[in-house]
Amino acid sequence: MIAINDLTFEIGARALYDEANWHIKPGEKIGLIGANGTGKTTLLKIIVGDYKPTSGTISMAKDLKMGYLNQDLLSYSSDKSIVEVAMEAFERQNILHHEIEELLKKLETDYSEEILEKLSDRQHEFEALDGYNIEYKAHEILAGLGFSEEDCKRKLSTFSGGWRMRVMLAKILLQAPDILLLDEPTNHLDLPSIQWLEDYLKVFDGAIVIVSHDRWFLDKVINRTVETRKGKLTVYAGNYSFYLEEKALRGEIQKGEFKNQQAKIKQEERLIERFRAKASKAKMAQSRIKMLDKLERVEDVDDENPSVNFNFRFSKQSGRHVITLEHITKKYPAIDILDDAEAVIEKGDKIALIGANGKGKSTLLRIIAEADHDFKGKMVTGHNVSETFFAQHQLESLHLENEILAELQSFAPKHTDTELRSILGSFLFTGDDVFKKIKVLSGGEKSRVALAKALTADANFLILDEPTNHLDIQSVNILIQALQQYEGTFIAVSHDRFFLDNIANKIWFIEDQKIKIYPGTYAEYEIWQAKRKLEPKAVIPAPQPKKEEPKPVVKAAPSEDKAKQLKKLNSDLTRMEDRISQLEKEIKELENKLAEPGVYNDQAKSKEVNATYSAKKAELVKVQDEWEELAGQILEMEA
Repeated sequence: MIAINDLTFEIGARALYDEANWHIKPGEKIGLIGANGTGKTTLLKIIVGDYKPTSGTISMAKDLKMGYLNQDLLSYSSDKSIVEVAMEAFERQNILHHEIEELLKKLETDYSEEILEKLSDRQHEFEALDGYNIEYKAHEILAGLGFSEEDCKRKLSTFSGGWRMRVMLAKILLQAPDILLLDEPTNHLDLPSIQWLEDYLKVFDGAIVIVSHDRWFLDKVINRTVETRKGKLTVYAGNYSFYLEEKALRGEIQKGEFKNQQAKIKQEERLIERFRAKASKAKMAQSRIKMLDKLERVEDVDDENPSVNFNFRFSKQSGRHVITLEHITKKYPAIDILDDAEAVIEKGDKIALIGANGKGKSTLLRIIAEADHDFKGKMVTGHNVSETFFAQHQLESLHLENEILAELQSFAPKHTDTELRSILGSFLFTGDDVFKKIKVLSGGEKSRVALAKALTADANFLILDEPTNHLDIQSVNILIQALQQYEGTFIAVSHDRFFLDNIANKIWFIEDQKIKIYPGTYAEYEIWQAKRKLEPKAVIPAPQPKKEEPKPVVKAAPSEDKAKQLKKLNSDLTRMEDRISQLEKEIKELENKLAEPGVYNDQAKSKEVNATYSAKKAELVKVQDEWEELAGQILEMEA
């Protein structure tokens, strides 16, 4: 279908591709992956002819029909309705439709055989091309991508860039090309639209090449993975998960080859040094030097998915109830978001807030972050809660003239430079990178700086709105590791399902203008939702966590002086906080112990450690409950 042979593409003195080879076969569904800056988008532009290679060839049939979705289409605008724009895909059918209309007009005054024959020919061709169904097809695909019937009548120019991109994707899909080239197709889609696109691409007859940072999406759609790295293209015969396993296996083999070759090189170098000292062996030494020069060197394997350790700090532990939402009603002129909705975020919750665009996810986050006060009801922030709100618009609040390190220093003065450089290193800013000015960074790099800032805050509650936007797969993995190590509470909105499945222990979704809760991982939620769709009449409720009986409030004796009483209560509260910290530390140590092979392989030891672990967990819950009641008493007395 498409043959890429000895492709070289240079940008200045740097070769982005160096004699790279790749054959795309009919029907293949390919994920084109690689770190940012390795040339994925560039390669698509070379294939479609936007860029010319420095050398090498790209061969394909002249009549090959390509559909190319690229981020440049964000700026495309038109005063046509979106259904008209989508229907531009049917070029021949549109021409025939126009000609048929013209011929019908002519028939009103000219009944000649010539006109009738032309009309008959055009109508037969139009019917053969399924022209009478093209509008239905356009509406069907636009609906799958999240547009309502009312939306279809609106002008393209009235939509934001992200929604316009959906229209351009619909147009490309309607063209039914021989090969689809899709550059980040999920960037501007919500979860329902991503799932619809997955299903569509699975049954698409042609070939597909997808550039995406969405691992879950790639695993569902592709059957081949092509990695662009160090100027070469390497093919793996499976989806993204297969690629990871296969690459790890190839890496182990390469490590062994590298080790063996290095040992051989050292041995040869020792012999050369010995032979050089003797005149009779000098010729042999020169021969061995030439042999080493000609040796094709095996490269060592780079660790592209480093394990990172974050030393999170927050000076105060929050209360058990972090956020309480009571009777929240939020409406816009065109849509009702929430109606008498209620929910509680508890200490230790790791919440993924999901749903279609327009359902109110970002609005709910702004209410929780106290960035939106225009609602009815009550939002209560718990005792000792300190929060940080990360949203994409906060990238604009970065100080462009600051160097990266200076930006973090001004935000987190309690951290040492060594600690800040370590955090920046985790976010792929190493060495002198930390002295780059913010203004020269790409969108993805700015996003990483803003996330690093959020994670250095003295906050025990994080609010994250689309933190994975602009991040490549490696950066998403780093963020996952950071949030897995974070011991506070957070709520995150994202359409990256791999990210959500690895960070959340609770799912929130907005349905019927209420906040609904699923107490489990994203993968478990998907299974539960699939069952609900199969049995719509028999509503399957989400499993609910067990409710605990409220603890009785221990009131202080009325005879005590109020100041003394408050002092005593605060002293008790501090002791409880110390005990909570100690218990959390002991539980963490026991969790690490349970993961040791010497423990989990020994049934008696495992049972003993498990019993201690359960007892400590139970004690922690008890002390937290007592702390909550005591904190409530203090707040009442101080009011």
